[in-house]
Formats: sequence, C-alpha cells, structure tokens
Amino acid sequence: MLSPFLAATLARRDIHYSWVVAAVTFLTMLVMAGAVGAPGVFIVPLQHEFGWQTADISSALAIRFALYGLMGPFAAAFMNHFGMRKVVIIALIVVMSGIGASMFMQQFWQLVMLWGVVVGLGTGLTAMVLGATVATRWFSTRRGLIIGLLSASSATGQLVFLPLLAHLTEQYGWRTALGFICIMLALAVIAVIALMRDRPADLGLPLYGDENVTAHPEKSRNFLVLLLTPLQVLREASTSLTFWILFLTFFICGASTSGLIQTHFISMCGDFGLLPTAAAGMLAVMGIFDFIGTVGSGWLSDRYDNRWLLFWYYGLRGIALVILPFTDFTVFGLSIFAVLYGLDWIATVPPTVRLVAARFGPERANIVFGWIFAGHQLGSAFAAYGAGVMRTELASYLPSFFIAGLLCIIAALLAMAISKPARISIKI
Repeated sequence: MLSPFLAATLARRDIHYSWVVAAVTFLTMLVMAGAVGAPGVFIVPLQHEFGWQTADISSALAIRFALYGLMGPFAAAFMNHFGMRKVVIIALIVVMSGIGASMFMQQFWQLVMLWGVVVGLGTGLTAMVLGATVATRWFSTRRGLIIGLLSASSATGQLVFLPLLAHLTEQYGWRTALGFICIMLALAVIAVIALMRDRPADLGLPLYGDENVTAHPEKSRNFLVLLLTPLQVLREASTSLTFWILFLTFFICGASTSGLIQTHFISMCGDFGLLPTAAAGMLAVMGIFDFIGTVGSGWLSDRYDNRWLLFWYYGLRGIALVILPFTDFTVFGLSIFAVLYGLDWIATVPPTVRLVAARFGPERANIVFGWIFAGHQLGSAFAAYGAGVMRTELASYLPSFFIAGLLCIIAALLAMAISKPARISIKI
C-alpha cells in the first residue's frame, strides 16, 4: 500500500503522517460540503423546469439536513467499530450514487428520496463527526487548530464549488453541475482508498505530539451493542446541563447557517434582482472569511475560555443577520455582511468540540459531539423548511433573517451559562 511507504518517507523528513490524513479528510469534507451546499444553487432551476414550489423543495432539503445530523452519532460509532476509511468510502459512494441518479429525476418524490434520504444518509456518515474523530485519533497536540482547519473545509467547499456550480448551471444546466460534483466525489474516493488509515498505530506511529504508540481500543463484536452505543452515550450525556446548552446553541447555529444562508441566500438575492452567479460570489466571500475565522477560532480555542468565544461568535452572527435587510442588497452592503457573517459561520465548531472533549472525555467525544451536531442539523432542517414556507406564504425571506438573528443573541447568552464541572465519565 502507498501509505506505509509515504509514512516512512515523511518520517525521514520529520513529518508526521497525521498531516496526510488531515489533508485527505480536508478534501473529503470539502467535496461533501459542495454536495450539501449545491441544492441552494438549484432551487430556482428546479422551480422553472418542474414547477415545484419553494416550500416543496425546502421540505426535501429539510429531510436531508435532519438525516445528515441524526446519522452523526451512529457514524461515530461505525467509525469506532469499522474504521474511518471504510465508513468514508461508503459515504462518498452513497452520495455520488444519489446525486448521479438525481440527474434523471422527473417526479417530486424522486427529489425527496434522492436529495432528502440518500444524500442525507450519505453525507451524515461523515459530517463534522469525521473532523472531530481525526483530530482526537491522530493528534495529541494542536487539536483545536486541526478542528478549525477541518471545519473550515466546508467554507472552502462553498468557496470553490458554489460560484462554479452557479456558472455551470447558467451556462449548461443543473444536470451538468451535478455531474461535476460526481466527478469530484469520485476523486475523493480514490484519495481515501490510497492514503487514509484509521489510526496512527496502523502505521506503527504515535499520535502527533506523543512519543508512545497507542494500542487499538477493544471493539465489541456484537452489532446490536454497536447500534445501541450512541443511545447509551446519549443517556449518560443527557444528565449534563452542559450537553443541553451545547445542543440548543448548535440547533441555533444550524438554523442561522446551513438551513438559512446556505439554502436560501441565492434565491433571496434573486428576489432583489441579483443574478445567481453574483449571489454565489457573495457566498464565496463568506467562505474566504469563514476559512480565516474558523482556523483562527481553532487557534484561539487552544488558548482562551471557549465559553467566551462562543458568546462573541453567536453575538456577532446575530448582529450580522439583523442588519442584512438594511443593506439594500447593494454590492457594498452585501460585502460588509459577507465579511462580518463569514468570520463567524463555522467558528463555533472548535470551541464546541473542545468543550465536549473536556467534559465527556476524548474517546467518546466524537459520539457526544455527533448528538450535539444532530441538534445543529435539526436546526438546519427547521430553518430550511421554515424559510421556504415563509417565502411561499409571505413572498419574502426577510422575517426568517430577523428570527435567526434574535436566536443567535439568545445562543450567545446561553453560552455563558456553561459552567466548569468535572468531566463526566461515560462507560460502555
């Protein structure tokens, strides 16, 4: 295999193979982000071709968001049992199959099954849980920075893919854009097969920052125990007030990012006369500043009180959402919004992951974070569907942005209610 040879070559240059795994994970999460964010470009073309209402399309996207999140805790358990490599390969193939088949859909139920169920389940097998798993399995130090880098991959996916997908859709149609996503997913599959390994011990290496090789933890051979593990972890974690605060704040996080901006921003800008390529360009600007903000958040989360970081991130995001309707949707006004909002888009992930690891332990942190991320995606589903209904019934997206802004202010205050209790021990 390529990985042992490459690991030995890098070791002679004093480079740890963990950085290769992080790079492959970055690519995987980047391509998955393109697949998750792509439907925001296709809402208007689907309306024109099939006559579907915004609320109808949004309902399929809401199912995808919900499954994307609810799969997280089980994806973490699958990674712990079967290994990251196998789970990620299966996830990429499932998403590629769903998106590829959707190029031939003609009926609304096919949209629900393919973009809602198939893509939702496939993307849910990786989601943010993959980044948290890589950070805790491969890195003993610089975990905050790695989580920031991997979380920022979704911003980079938005930066790279959405303007290109909007251009391909305008010039060649939405099916061509979907075909491009399938090609990128196939390239990610090849990279994972060639380079990803489950743990440093597979290559006889310690974690980055450690000196001793850590043995593989024991795995249960009982598949039923595997499926019940996330539920048992949820039962134990749910006794902590910190868990519910993080769950609720992440619900608001999802409602104010993926569910609202990623899904409806391009369509909303169209209501004010902006072309899809111009609106996608603004999302790309957000992606640039979110990359900066999320990586910076990872660096800050290693050094400062993570509760205060969450307070500022949610507070600034809420202010940005409230002032958006007053920008008059000019290039200048939207650019200010894109910078202020972009810096906070996924900056909440590194401090949230670190708070989870500190309270619930690193071995089960990915499963606990999976449940908290489920809250994020339930919030995304709530906003994706709710904003679509508001657009259909009220002919305006603007009330959704005011509501999301106020929810972010509430999340900022909730973050400061997190105490510093002793770590909760979760035993399976």
